[in-house]
Amino acid sequence: MCGICGEIYWDNKFASKQNLSSMLQEMVQRGPDDEGIWLNEHIGLGHRRLAIIDLSSAGHQPMQDGSFTLVFNGCIYNYEALKLELEEIGHSFQSHSDTEVILKAYRQWGMECVSRFEGMFAFAIWDDEQQQLLMARDRMGIKPLYYAPIEGGVRFASNTQALLQTEGIDTSIDPVGLHHQLTLHAVIPAPNTILKGIKKLEPGHWLIVNPDGQMYKKRFWHLEAKRPKVLNGQPAPTNEKEWVDAVHVSLKEAVHKRLTASDVPVGVLLSGGLDSSLVVAMLAEAGVENIKTFSIGFEDAPEEKGNEFEFSDLVVERYQTDHKQYLISNDDVLPRLHEAVEAMSEPMVGQDAVAFYLLSEQVAQDVKVVMSGQGADEVFGGYFWYAKMAEAGKNIDLTSSKEAVSAFAPYYFDRSHQEWLSIISPEYHIHDVTSDYVGDCLTDVGADTFLDQVLRFDVTTLIVDDPVKRVDNMTMAWGLEARVPFLDHKLVEVAMAAPDDLKLKNDGKHILKEIARGIVPDEIIDRPKVAFPMPALKYVRGDFFEYMKKLLTSPQAKARGIFNQDKLSDLLANPDAPEAFTAIQGSKLWHAALLEFWLQKHVDKTI
Repeated sequence: MCGICGEIYWDNKFASKQNLSSMLQEMVQRGPDDEGIWLNEHIGLGHRRLAIIDLSSAGHQPMQDGSFTLVFNGCIYNYEALKLELEEIGHSFQSHSDTEVILKAYRQWGMECVSRFEGMFAFAIWDDEQQQLLMARDRMGIKPLYYAPIEGGVRFASNTQALLQTEGIDTSIDPVGLHHQLTLHAVIPAPNTILKGIKKLEPGHWLIVNPDGQMYKKRFWHLEAKRPKVLNGQPAPTNEKEWVDAVHVSLKEAVHKRLTASDVPVGVLLSGGLDSSLVVAMLAEAGVENIKTFSIGFEDAPEEKGNEFEFSDLVVERYQTDHKQYLISNDDVLPRLHEAVEAMSEPMVGQDAVAFYLLSEQVAQDVKVVMSGQGADEVFGGYFWYAKMAEAGKNIDLTSSKEAVSAFAPYYFDRSHQEWLSIISPEYHIHDVTSDYVGDCLTDVGADTFLDQVLRFDVTTLIVDDPVKRVDNMTMAWGLEARVPFLDHKLVEVAMAAPDDLKLKNDGKHILKEIARGIVPDEIIDRPKVAFPMPALKYVRGDFFEYMKKLLTSPQAKARGIFNQDKLSDLLANPDAPEAFTAIQGSKLWHAALLEFWLQKHVDKTI
């Protein structure tokens, strides 16, 4: 896990060491162990290293192999198998790093090599023979890759903070990004961001930048959500037990891959929920002893408890893990919010971002790599709104974008297009781009039912720019690599093929609950699904409310003029009113305040 950056020009301008150094300075946390810069006239590459595989200097980046130069962020879990295959073909290696495997794979198979990689990755290769810059991002979008077209060239980096350290970036608000931000629960799907001048490469795509400035993009992976007759070369399961067994095998393999592809110890972020508890159980099944687990909790609020230690303790007791838990006072949360927003590459409204940030700070003192249960709810149908969407979409025309959006939007959209127009200043007004986008994604080919369409859209798009990005940003802020076995692409392909009823049964995630029975305490399996407890930021009151009010009424916010001030005043006057919350119970006031907070922090640089 690392930070990468680079720039290329096609107007006879040379790449700048100063630009690369400035970008790398913003990514020191992502890679605290080493730094490298490579310059060759109009192309320059930079790298910050977090040493996980091959801790020696042989793993230094940028890494070269003849005319090819690479910077890479992530982990290729099947790198040892690929290395053996490449050695049999005739390639020789100078290290045992997965970075060198990418270079040799590119030499052997060109950009088609990406289809052979299992893991999370964002990388850039300069091919001096073809005079091309080639970039790629993993199938699930676990690793970020941003780029900024500039006059006569393009820059790229692992986060927007790095790009914003350089000149020539258009930082004006992108109305398309703004529409997505305030409609899709702060998800702005690639290639857009909230800023006009910064884009991001779509998951499962590679991008070629030619020496004349032309850019060519190609998708190398497309997720199907259908009932196949053959799955992974074998007859597809035909009953519940076979599906449970198939997923169990695939999940064990996913966890095992993420355990063994490391030269440092691997821990687990243990929330006390089903998903992270299952990760611990899978590690125990693999024979791992003294598993390092970590939990965080917060001070209680009058309405709810601030921790789930009673559940995580059950897993610790059963598996005798090497456990540490951290209890954070609510008074400590708001002062640290600045730091969490500083770590955000884009504005993120998920309030558990602060929890992940504070937990990562502690965990990074013990390990460099952790596994997380992220993605299980989306892959296996764990949220309450999926059943409602499935019912609403039962009899619709699956090829109709309009009907698909009508069944989806009431249970997910933060607001209607008309409401969006009413709260946003006219200069940013645009047509209903979010409904258009969602309709196109839902009705894309390769899904048998409306629930298939929804889960595939969630897994390939919505979670990429919500929980997945949140975990990456908050862990990497402390040089901690997070691995997410539930988003193993082979496991996801198996899960997407399973029938709807096995996802919705038993209040969702039925397959995972069946796998867990007997290896995870029943109290965890049978408890109702709850959001991560974060009382200090969940209830719009006290210092938290006053801080949001200060942000939204600040001179910078008024000068920016994104929001209709009358509508904002209504929200500030009635922050607990039912209409102040979205369909999935997000605070509209917090959504507005967080956006303004992020812009002041990263674009204005005034707070």
